[in-house]
Amino acid sequence: MDKLLRLWGLPALAVAIGIWVGGCSTPQGTQTPGGNKPEVVSTSTLITDWTQQVARDAVNLTSILKPGDDPHIYEPVPADTIALEKADLILYNGYNLEPNLIRLIAAAGIQARKVAVGEIIPPLELDEGTRGKVPDPHVWGDVKNVIKMVDLIRDELIRLSPKERETFTQNAAQLTQELQQLDQWIGQQIQTIPVQQRQLVTTHDAFQYYARAYGLTIAGTLIGISTEEQPSAQTVQKLANSIQRLGVPAIFAETTINPRLITTVAEEANVKLASQPLYSDSVGVPGSEADTYIKMMVANTIAIARALGGQPAPYPRSPSVSQ
Repeated sequence: MDKLLRLWGLPALAVAIGIWVGGCSTPQGTQTPGGNKPEVVSTSTLITDWTQQVARDAVNLTSILKPGDDPHIYEPVPADTIALEKADLILYNGYNLEPNLIRLIAAAGIQARKVAVGEIIPPLELDEGTRGKVPDPHVWGDVKNVIKMVDLIRDELIRLSPKERETFTQNAAQLTQELQQLDQWIGQQIQTIPVQQRQLVTTHDAFQYYARAYGLTIAGTLIGISTEEQPSAQTVQKLANSIQRLGVPAIFAETTINPRLITTVAEEANVKLASQPLYSDSVGVPGSEADTYIKMMVANTIAIARALGGQPAPYPRSPSVSQ
């Protein structure tokens, strides 16, 4: 010890011993200083995108659903339970979009604050036959609704981490500005479609909010809200007959649903199946044309306008959109 004191001096030796002791006493798996950020879990890829843009690196964000996952039929895995049990805040869509995850979130062992982000929006309803009228969970189809949801996410993040208020507020304001631009642009592109051709036929009931907000008519869907449904041959033929009667120029598959049945409808109706399927319940994989909400909505709008006879203009460049 005397030799160490002569070589290093007392202050330096104290620091060295402190580092050694601290390093030895840190339990395995605990976070180091600067790593103890709030734990936030989101269900859908859409909520993940909005939360990431508002929070940036101020929270540890875990997304349960991955790009391309279908929230209607997703089956939780053990890792999902672990993430939810560790969470300080859970953000989910609600209105039964992700039924299996909602049941898991409601479990007694999940102590985090739970927020149904989509349920801030008064829902449109859809008639589900024997189930009667139910809330339509696809609220993000109207960009104005997303602006309200971003405000809610901002407020929940501030409640979770008040010291980051300014960061969350500034990021949310920037995202809101981009969403306002997107909302205006979508309306302009749909207006380029001839009036009689503004009719949308998709695989499932995911575009009611989009259609109502931007001036389209839902001319038909193959199945209802949930992608679990299996349409009968009679349903397929009925939709094909309706498409022929209305003179719909094209119909659309969706990226999260097997295109086989909607392809059969197109063949039966002798109508074009649009070359670009629509992104309904999930953003695209990283690096794709639709790997953020804004890019997803741009891709959908261009695909719809082109297939229905419109002439969409390129989307203006913004921090969230590359072209």
